[in-house]
Amino acid sequence: MIAAARQARKKLMIAYRLHYEPFNRKVMELCAKKAFGEIKTISSSNCQDVKAPNIRLSRKLGGGPLGDIGIYSLNAARYITHEEPVEVTAFAHQPKDDPRFREVPQSVAFTLHFPSGAIANCDCSFASAPVRCYSVHCAQGLIEMNPAFSYNGLRLFVEREKRREDWQIPEINQFAAEMDHFSECVLDDKQPRTPGEEGLADMIVIEAIEEAARSGKAVKLKR
Repeated sequence: MIAAARQARKKLMIAYRLHYEPFNRKVMELCAKKAFGEIKTISSSNCQDVKAPNIRLSRKLGGGPLGDIGIYSLNAARYITHEEPVEVTAFAHQPKDDPRFREVPQSVAFTLHFPSGAIANCDCSFASAPVRCYSVHCAQGLIEMNPAFSYNGLRLFVEREKRREDWQIPEINQFAAEMDHFSECVLDDKQPRTPGEEGLADMIVIEAIEEAARSGKAVKLKR
């Protein structure tokens, strides 16, 4: 897709809506300038209860929790650290007593190791009560989004020296924001904030997570 877009001289943008909404963008800003010190660890969960029949439960149709909802935690870990992981470990659970998961895992947990030493522990599930959150544990404080990945109702909390604050940021239509951005890129010949390479970076890590889950071994990433 990246090569085809270049050859055709067209814009290619991955529809990562959270890169265009103010709460997650504020987290990106805080972490980029190390407002709470160096990032030490990240915890992220994105889970829901999927009922059959559903394309998310079909291996042939690319189902499974990792590519559908686990990618939110993966992408968040990357835009929080502004780094690419160098090693991953993972575990997948596919129960034999639930017919929904004949073809795909029920849950996947994975750990990402970053060059700075930051570690992200992430999990996703298709058999859990809904949860969509992450927390960033920094040297001098905590940044928390709960919910973090929803279409609306996002909340940002920060904590330093035992003082916790609920930051109020006006909501926007996330889909409108990403479409407006792409339109501007086309009209003004700008590079999209989330180009094809951003999606490719996630797919490289997803393949490594899947390999780590199959093998039970840590997988190093080569760029």
